[in-house]
Amino acid sequence: MTDNAPSRSRRQMLTLTAAFLGWMFDGFEMGLFPLIGQPALTDLLGAEGSKNAGMWFGIIIAVFLVGAATGGVLFGWLGDKIGRVRAMSLSIFTYAIFTGLCGFATEAWHIAVLRFIASLGMGGEWSLGVALVNEIWPGKSRAFIAGLIGAAANVGFLLVALLSMGLSGFIGGVEGLLKSIGFSDATTANLLANSAWRFLMISGAFPALLIFFIRIFVPESEKWKEEKAKGATSHWSNGDLIGVLIGCVAALAIVYVWSPAAANISGAVATLVTLLGLVVALFSFLYPVRQYLSRARAAGSLKPESQKAVMKSMLLGASLASVALLGTWGSIQWAPRWAGQLQPDTKEVKYYAKEKTQIATALGAILGTIVAAVAAGRFGRRITYTVMCVGSIASALWFYQGNSTFGTGFLVAAFLAGGLTASFYGFFPLYFPELFPTAVRATGQGFAFNFGRIIAAIGGLQTATLMGFFNGSFPKAGSVMAAIYLVGVFIIWLGPETKGQELPE
Repeated sequence: MTDNAPSRSRRQMLTLTAAFLGWMFDGFEMGLFPLIGQPALTDLLGAEGSKNAGMWFGIIIAVFLVGAATGGVLFGWLGDKIGRVRAMSLSIFTYAIFTGLCGFATEAWHIAVLRFIASLGMGGEWSLGVALVNEIWPGKSRAFIAGLIGAAANVGFLLVALLSMGLSGFIGGVEGLLKSIGFSDATTANLLANSAWRFLMISGAFPALLIFFIRIFVPESEKWKEEKAKGATSHWSNGDLIGVLIGCVAALAIVYVWSPAAANISGAVATLVTLLGLVVALFSFLYPVRQYLSRARAAGSLKPESQKAVMKSMLLGASLASVALLGTWGSIQWAPRWAGQLQPDTKEVKYYAKEKTQIATALGAILGTIVAAVAAGRFGRRITYTVMCVGSIASALWFYQGNSTFGTGFLVAAFLAGGLTASFYGFFPLYFPELFPTAVRATGQGFAFNFGRIIAAIGGLQTATLMGFFNGSFPKAGSVMAAIYLVGVFIIWLGPETKGQELPE
């Protein structure tokens, strides 16, 4: 026992390190595009086309969210079929390499396509890392570990905000470095022009090096190995991925009908396409798991009631995540933009309003994710989620209705609102793995967490309409969007209370 304990502890720490770094870089690269997206699109579209930069920016964000939703199911499926570690390596490779390739784009649509492919890996990395960590760490530690995983992406967002504040000095230092290692003046200028967006995108390939660490040092889940030994992984079929493809196309169709490119489509038609598209996307993304469960049941390794329980858990998880994601993307994500419009309360806080706001929300989110997971471990899952919903509404209303200038009070409110609205991302890594058996855990929680991104994408495309309705008022629009958390107060009580229970086999 004494020989095995250090070895087990080492495996646990290596696994946690890999998952934390993977999700941190994921968060960094998610936050990178909002920082350099506008300069990149202005560069690619030219002087005449730059008037369409806002349209392209919205489309790329929406396409990214659809890609992440698709990747959550695709790589989750892969993790249940070939193993958590191998699939996680592939997901990190995907988001790192295709983010890096964005630095070589020559057209705006190149960015859209490459960001879509990169987002497949970003959506998949979450479900795989969470499944692996939960299956390796013991039950008593899982709450705090889930909080750390939830905090990781927000550490990435914090790094983006710090980079933005020091971007001028950063570019100057990189310029000297590139020239010192032999880059020509013309190449250096091209890489660092327009806020150095090409260099920063190319640097996004750096996390691919993490793959070597994962493949050499991170052990595969013993729980998954046991499922493989029993033959459970043989029930997955490559042909079932047609459902994922159809679901992705349906979601992209929804994005298209609400984009400026489809301005000739009436609101009634767009609404009809949205409703039909959501139904098609829902059943299509569920298809691979439904087929797996049918084969497992036919083989006698699954009870009928287990099949129903898995499907119910996937729908429950998707509903819970949709509330959190729509609340985040539809309300608090506007905070930095709003900060840039407000007058400062003193001269000392005039500069870097957007960056300081993102730092405040990111710091709050790092703390909030950890506290939420620990609270759920101590007090229970359902009551904690309920408190998070109520707290998110209260903090969002205080933030938007209690501030009219930018200053210390604004940043304190942003810290609190950022922490409460992001707390869900520490809760989900704890709760979602408890809803699914090992054989379908990665796919099930991948769908549950990421399907909400499609809802968030649709909500994000309505931002212009909502803002127009309130005459461009961020406080009014953000306060209305925060009402979505009321839905979560009721949904969570439809789910099981899993406090004190081990992961289902």
